[in-house]
Amino acid sequence: MLAYVADVVADMLIQFLLVFVVLFLSPLLLFIALAIKADSAGPVLFRQTRVGLNGETFQCYKFRTMRQDAREALERLLEERPECRLEWERTRKLRRDPRITRIGGFLRKSSLDELPQILNVLTRTMNLVGPRPIVPEEARLYGRSLRHYCSVRPGITGPWQVSGRSNTSFARRVAHDRHYAQNRSFRLDCQILVCTLPAVCLGRGAC
Repeated sequence: MLAYVADVVADMLIQFLLVFVVLFLSPLLLFIALAIKADSAGPVLFRQTRVGLNGETFQCYKFRTMRQDAREALERLLEERPECRLEWERTRKLRRDPRITRIGGFLRKSSLDELPQILNVLTRTMNLVGPRPIVPEEARLYGRSLRHYCSVRPGITGPWQVSGRSNTSFARRVAHDRHYAQNRSFRLDCQILVCTLPAVCLGRGAC
């Protein structure tokens, strides 16, 4: 009972603090939005369906970092370049992704593209810390580990972000998510939050 009350109080404090964070960061958010519009055609925000707690889907928000025809461009690239297909199948990422815009590359390197996910935390579809939110197509690749992933809310940061990001294979990422879900605690969340800042500042594994 005490643990439940502590979780509720912690959630309320986080929600309260995030409102002030959004207000404090509003000039930066506006600057990023203007930079995206000046760099390429398309919306400022990118919305994508992700899998969350209990397997329910939600709309995950990010600053747009890719060209508008990103899906079509990816399909052409994977068809024309077998080495890119192998890399995509291994990590679900591309180290040299031609779909990423100029400002998008900087936003990804600095992780500033994920700032809009604060909206997801405020609406309780995500947590500050948790597994990286996956798209429905990736759910089948989790196999039996999917039940562990679905037992917690995905997070803005998590074990994947502090363990190499795009330098980590997809199988390793699944293992990180499973380990987090099985061992989640306030202490572990604090450790991940502390490790996130240097990981982001060093751009470790970003793409």
